[in-house]
Amino acid sequence: MSLAHRLLETRRLRGKGEVLTGHHNANYVLRVGLLLALVIGVVPFTRFKYRVPLKTVEVVPRIWPREAEVLEVVCRYLREVPRCRAVLGELGDRSLHRYRRGEALSDRNPEGEIDEKLMREFAAFFVRTARVPVDELPPPPEDWPADGDSDGFLHWLVDFTEQRVHQPNRDRFGDLFDAVGIPPDAMTAFKERYHGLTSRPFKLLHTDVHRANVVVRRGRIAVIDWELAIYGDPLHDLATHVVRMGYGRAERERMVELWARAMAEADCGELTAGLREDIGTYLDFEYAQSVFPDVMRAALDLPADADEGHFRAAGGRVSRAVTRARRPLRLVAVPDMEQIVEALRKWHSLSAPAAAS
Repeated sequence: MSLAHRLLETRRLRGKGEVLTGHHNANYVLRVGLLLALVIGVVPFTRFKYRVPLKTVEVVPRIWPREAEVLEVVCRYLREVPRCRAVLGELGDRSLHRYRRGEALSDRNPEGEIDEKLMREFAAFFVRTARVPVDELPPPPEDWPADGDSDGFLHWLVDFTEQRVHQPNRDRFGDLFDAVGIPPDAMTAFKERYHGLTSRPFKLLHTDVHRANVVVRRGRIAVIDWELAIYGDPLHDLATHVVRMGYGRAERERMVELWARAMAEADCGELTAGLREDIGTYLDFEYAQSVFPDVMRAALDLPADADEGHFRAAGGRVSRAVTRARRPLRLVAVPDMEQIVEALRKWHSLSAPAAAS
């Protein structure tokens, strides 16, 4: 273990600093002491974010194992994005990032409408991201679709959901999936129905632009946490954004309009080809793929001594996910709230030790 890693682990284990926990990492906001500052070559007492991966089920693709390699490129073109200062750990899975000052949008505006100025900021962000030279990015996996093969890109994402998320978790969650109305062939049937997308140039995509990943300062935004970045069809990034932000119908239409206008004004009009025909496909995919992590996370978050309130809250999360996936997955046997809660009780009674771990 390096000296820098040992010093950071000591501070983490002593409970120093603020802890921000997401789905994939625990982020420890720490001030760098004199010795650590000397070791890593920064100004003492500067705040940094120490990222430690969490043990969790795999639910989203990570085509680039090291976020630091992506950030090395991103930060050359999006200067507001915090840089990665060091990669640590025996597996290189821990990292130290500069801390971005400001207020998380999830704290400032956890739900509800977003003002027009911020929506324009998002549109400008997507333009800047699209302008990052793809030839400077790390290479994608060998089986990655060719540039512009939008159908191949969507189907790769569908295959990942089926082969890496759905089927591997059937042993543990299959009875729960069945009970809440998700059949074993849900994603296979989805793939057969969705094809014929317009070809668009592939670009860098963040894929997780939601309120908790947005820091606002003086009216400007910085989008953080690039670990799930991929290379592909820009409409996918737009679709995940409008869904995960929780926009209402009018806001969603306005965000799509602002995105298209910003791309056109930046001479990136080729990225908007087939927008009106294809955005619905990517929205449907987002609703379809998210039903699996949403159901599993709701179940896994139940404590070993879960009470009625816990089951009701988890049931609400599952009901929302299944309702959103109902049309794209053509679910025909969607249970009501009482049936969902009962399904969670049954799963929990058989899996409580795993849920508590």
